[in-house]
Amino acid sequence: MSTVKRFIVVILFDGVDLLDVTGPPEVFSLLQREVDDATGYDVVLAAETKDPVTTSAGVRVLPDLTFQEVSGRSIDTLLVPGSVEVDGQRRVRAVTDAAVVDWVRTLAGTSRRVASVCVGAHILAAAGLLDGKRATTHWSTAQQLAADHPSIEVDADPIFIRDQDVWTGAGISACLDLSLALVADDFGEVVALRVARQLVMYLKRPSGQSQFSVPLEPVSTTRRIEDLRLHITRNIAEQLTVTDLAGHAHVSERQLTRIFKTELGMTPAAYIESARVEVARNQLESTDATLERIASTCGFNTTDTLIRAFRRKLDTTPTEYRNRFRSPV
Repeated sequence: MSTVKRFIVVILFDGVDLLDVTGPPEVFSLLQREVDDATGYDVVLAAETKDPVTTSAGVRVLPDLTFQEVSGRSIDTLLVPGSVEVDGQRRVRAVTDAAVVDWVRTLAGTSRRVASVCVGAHILAAAGLLDGKRATTHWSTAQQLAADHPSIEVDADPIFIRDQDVWTGAGISACLDLSLALVADDFGEVVALRVARQLVMYLKRPSGQSQFSVPLEPVSTTRRIEDLRLHITRNIAEQLTVTDLAGHAHVSERQLTRIFKTELGMTPAAYIESARVEVARNQLESTDATLERIASTCGFNTTDTLIRAFRRKLDTTPTEYRNRFRSPV
């Protein structure tokens, strides 16, 4: 690996969504724990001035550099977060500032790649960086993006889309998935998955996965359930009976069922099926493996069992799901 750090510039402006600004740098910072040398990222926050910027959450953020100061530098990745306004009827609309749009257009000219976070896609669009491209944004403003910029092929389903060297991400937690995808693009899938573990993310989701999908499970509060979830993930192809799980956790089967219902709101069997469907979705989106192979590696054993689980959980078939969400090669 090279020891040259990649120069990442995150755009700042008043009203910007806080998580869009802080999420990606957190992902990039965790990379250093997973590599043995100085390889990584040099992340700076840039704004029109060095005055504190007030985010949508009311938290003030201090820029590192001005747009003018970074304009003469070679940028590896330009990250553009967004901002919205909500009217009295709770309708959400993305907002853009002309001066910020101009600076993004200028800085993109010296950037290896450009990525928008959530509704930051509207800024890229206003800067002309998405013309003729396929892009996504937060589902709540996708119609606005399509109406304002008919030359863009807007797809509100994926959690992120890459079109050549321009990336667009959905919101809000999808900023982590987008950032992990950038890490994978730079340092490989293995490193990105290790960073995902640092974030306690169940899986690094591929781009084709729908942003409308329900999270696999709520956050648990005990180490015992986290250990069980990890055990299930690592042994997803095995039989994984309630008896086996109870033995692993050193509790009775009745107590195990009570723990799962209390912590995750479902039975152990329901959780295992959800975990298997999630792993199968990942394989359908990112590999060419046959349904027979996926059924085997995910613990479904037969394709009929896999198909029934998909119909029960997602109201679709594995083949239909792959056709809709398969990541382009």
